[in-house]
Amino acid sequence: MGTATSAKDFSSVRTVEVGPEREGQRLDNCLAALLKGVPKGHVYRLLRTGQVRVNGRRAKPDTRLAAGDRLRIPPVRTAEREASGTPPPSMLDEVRRAVIFEDRDFLAIDKPAGIASHGGSGVAFGAIESMRAARPNEHLELAHRLDRDTSGVLVFARSRRGLAGLQELIRTGQTTKQYLCLLTGKLQRVKFDVNAPLRKSTLAGGERMVRVDSDGKPALTFFREIERFRDASLVEATLATGRTHQIRVHAAHAGHPLAGDPKYGEREANKRFRALGLKRMFLHAARFEFELDERAYSFSAPLPDDLRAVLDRL
Repeated sequence: MGTATSAKDFSSVRTVEVGPEREGQRLDNCLAALLKGVPKGHVYRLLRTGQVRVNGRRAKPDTRLAAGDRLRIPPVRTAEREASGTPPPSMLDEVRRAVIFEDRDFLAIDKPAGIASHGGSGVAFGAIESMRAARPNEHLELAHRLDRDTSGVLVFARSRRGLAGLQELIRTGQTTKQYLCLLTGKLQRVKFDVNAPLRKSTLAGGERMVRVDSDGKPALTFFREIERFRDASLVEATLATGRTHQIRVHAAHAGHPLAGDPKYGEREANKRFRALGLKRMFLHAARFEFELDERAYSFSAPLPDDLRAVLDRL
């Protein structure tokens, strides 16, 4: 969207022309990208009150933009917590080294644990901000998300076509996402499914919690044991749906919570695994596959050294 996309001063009216990289993007998502640091509630208020115009007319949040559209954006104040500066050099080096694939539509990394997918909620910079800083001349968008403590395959889109195409595949369940996790206790079966609806809620402090609830959204996870230890099993979890914290909540619902899970796990079991050197939740996004425009994509990331060391001790 021309030079206006990088502007930090939102104190005056701006007219921005939609570039080809935002062809087909929803208006609310476009504004969120343009107005970094502005609370989402304020963005929707601007839309609701007609202060944002597309080609001179009022528009709804779900309006799809076309290249060449002209946006009128009124003066807005950024949130006080807007991140300033750029990610530290060590973080930029880490995401550069993490790249495992790139073509004209996608860039995939093996995300290290401890790096959030994006900034926010007390995190100044995530993987997407770091990758944008490392590649300032590229257009990059998050195609999906991983929890901060989950390592493994994270995909960025480098084009609107790639982003829209992959997000539609995710929405309609046409991708394959497989995770490696360590489940506590003795499994009764080598293979089992958990088909239990999940409901998300936000606690007073802003923390997200998910629970099995008949009024929740449908959720299905396939579990397959790969290696058995005395009081735990290395398991491959394949997602049929992509709900928040799905594997973690389904594993706990089955009576075998993830080792090291501080939210849904068992305190005593987590103590035992800490003594074995497990310093985080044992969850790794090992494989992500999909087909788009007659091309098959398959991204994989090996189990990282810190988790492999725990298995060796077991």
